[in-house]
Amino acid sequence: MRIRRGGRARNGAFRQQGEAETVKKVENEIRQDRNAGDVVVVGGSAAGFYTATHVARGGRSVRVLESKPTLDPTSRTLIVTDHFRNQIGQSARASILNEIRRFELFTDGRSAVVSLRRPDLIIERSRLIPALAQEAQAAGASIDYDTRFLGLSPNGHGLRVEIDRGGQRKELHAASLVGADGAVSRVAKAAGWPPVDTVPLMQAVVKLPKDCPPDTTRVWFVPDDTPYFYWLIPESPERAAVGVIGEHGQATKRCFDRFLQKKGFDPLEWQGARIPVYKRWIPVQRRVGSGDVYLVGDAAAQVKVSTIGGIVTGFRGARGVADAILQKGSHELRALRRELSTHWLIRRTLHYFQQEDYSRLVDLLNVSTRESLGEINRDESTRLLWNLVRRQPRLVLLGLRGLLLGKR
Repeated sequence: MRIRRGGRARNGAFRQQGEAETVKKVENEIRQDRNAGDVVVVGGSAAGFYTATHVARGGRSVRVLESKPTLDPTSRTLIVTDHFRNQIGQSARASILNEIRRFELFTDGRSAVVSLRRPDLIIERSRLIPALAQEAQAAGASIDYDTRFLGLSPNGHGLRVEIDRGGQRKELHAASLVGADGAVSRVAKAAGWPPVDTVPLMQAVVKLPKDCPPDTTRVWFVPDDTPYFYWLIPESPERAAVGVIGEHGQATKRCFDRFLQKKGFDPLEWQGARIPVYKRWIPVQRRVGSGDVYLVGDAAAQVKVSTIGGIVTGFRGARGVADAILQKGSHELRALRRELSTHWLIRRTLHYFQQEDYSRLVDLLNVSTRESLGEINRDESTRLLWNLVRRQPRLVLLGLRGLLLGKR
């Protein structure tokens, strides 16, 4: 009987020990969630990982939330200026596929060639984002996959972040929250930012035409189809991406199909996205209770609206937000605002051009103006614009015509 009583006692002790360990484990998990990090970044995007890297290097605890079970970004061939090299680390350089050394511009039987002093770079998005994730982790940031952002609210010390992790609803607590979750940002909506407008980008991977050198990008202005343009960007000596930006999805697709057929391009694969349109500066910070909410990249429409390019400017916005979180000032964000505003002015000038306006534009690109286009890249738009006007004053009149067309 004593043995039996001792057995019961030992079993009771084991049960109590097991229960204590379970409670301790749950408490540790809750504690980890409540101290998820000074900074929570929502979205495993290029701008999101770039923000996380720089904040982590500044000594803050950072956690990135990615809704997908694994990091599997969709493929898209992109073209960026040489400024991209100065922004990225060594591992992200593996995303560079090709270098572009000249542009050929076409409109209504006319053409112009611009040689670049510093080559543009062709990069692959599906390579870039995993490389940026590795850099963020190397800097000390953690990444939570299969974790969806649901909402936010203030608490006594910062922000309460509601998430769904693998089907279970949980809470995180952080001092700052960064929305890097794209043009249709859940973070922006939860914090009260208005939605941003987007336009469709359509792209097809094709065989590189035999008459196109692999270091040459081609651009066609066809205003009857799109107020933007068509492009061909070689990613290798064998393949190129042909694409267009439009305003309405179905109409843009019909025009794109017709363009591909006219040029004899047989698509090998399709790529596409909705790209935010910059119309005015979106303040990137909002105070919610005792915490701060920020937007970066597409969520803040940090896109060069003249060309709908957002990698370099998205990185600049991410760096600016990281500086704000680390209390290093707002110089980068002020400079980015000026840059995006200049691109908005250029887009507003070009947006209502007719075929004859583009023909006149190409005719005005004399040797001196083409040298400016080759020397100064489009991520230095203010400097570029002033140099073009100085070397070809008649561009001012053409630009004024474009602005007046837009007001009709």
